[in-house]
Amino acid sequence: MINLRWCFTLAAVVCAALLGAGLYLQHVMDLKPCPLCIFQRVTFIALGITFTLIALHYPQRLGILIYGVLLSICALSGIGFAARQLWLQSLPADQVPACGPGLSYMLERFPVSRMIEQVFVGSGECAEVSWRLMGLSIAGWSLIWFALLLVFGIFALRQRLIQLGANIRREL
Repeated sequence: MINLRWCFTLAAVVCAALLGAGLYLQHVMDLKPCPLCIFQRVTFIALGITFTLIALHYPQRLGILIYGVLLSICALSGIGFAARQLWLQSLPADQVPACGPGLSYMLERFPVSRMIEQVFVGSGECAEVSWRLMGLSIAGWSLIWFALLLVFGIFALRQRLIQLGANIRREL
């Protein structure tokens, strides 16, 4: 039988590796993250923490439901941010929104709800594609990883539920 604790730990390590790749692109390759990129990073952090908590807690039935909802919210939020950025990147140059204020300025001046709204609307820097791997931008790769982590997480939680059912049947 597969050790699901290690599967959840591996998913957390994948999230950490993706964050490391983002930091490498930012600090070594000097690619500045846009607000949507930063929100995607925060979402990878939330996913990594959730996978770590699942591995440590190794939940029973109610915990599986709670963690499943939490994983879904995190991953679907990341998919939304990445999809929005991909849409902005696909716009013709004359339809790209103007560059907006930086995230640090918005954090200082705007209420959180307005800042999130502004970030999600996107701006010119979010439409810029400054790096590609196999034809996909960073946002494209983020979208793929969010989807993979969502499917993996739900599948692994389902397997945990099946394990619990098998344990109960053995005890009877």
